[in-house]
Amino acid sequence: MSQEAVLNELKSQLGNLIHQSDWIEITQEKIDAFADATEDHQWIHIDPSKAAEESPFKATIAHGYFTLSLYPKLRGLVDPATPVFPGTKNIINYGINKLRFPGPVISGSSIRANCTLISVEEVKGSIELVEEYSVEVKDQDRPACVAECIMRLYF
Repeated sequence: MSQEAVLNELKSQLGNLIHQSDWIEITQEKIDAFADATEDHQWIHIDPSKAAEESPFKATIAHGYFTLSLYPKLRGLVDPATPVFPGTKNIINYGINKLRFPGPVISGSSIRANCTLISVEEVKGSIELVEEYSVEVKDQDRPACVAECIMRLYF
């Protein structure tokens, strides 16, 4: 698809849910791996025994930034065999306008992403779009993460 065709398609979807991911399980092993990668070993994330006794959630919880970091995967941006925006050469995560972590992701929970298109415009030879990334936790009322993620699409 051409840049103009993608831009027109996106403009027609403003304000709509444009992506809902499959559910994925957040295991303790994934939480521990994130803790190791970031050197954030707070007990509420990595010590199931202490969390069972002292945490208000009675279990370990995922790091908020772990939940945020799953955006490219949950959005479907990491598989070159299935491009989200056909014709793009690069999709760059450009930043975040707003970020909140309203609810926990308890170890063993399943999450999925809901992405709503907030804005789209041409910027410096690319298409810039802003999506609301909301992470739903199965059987939980509050989302775990809500962020306005900015991407630039290059053709």
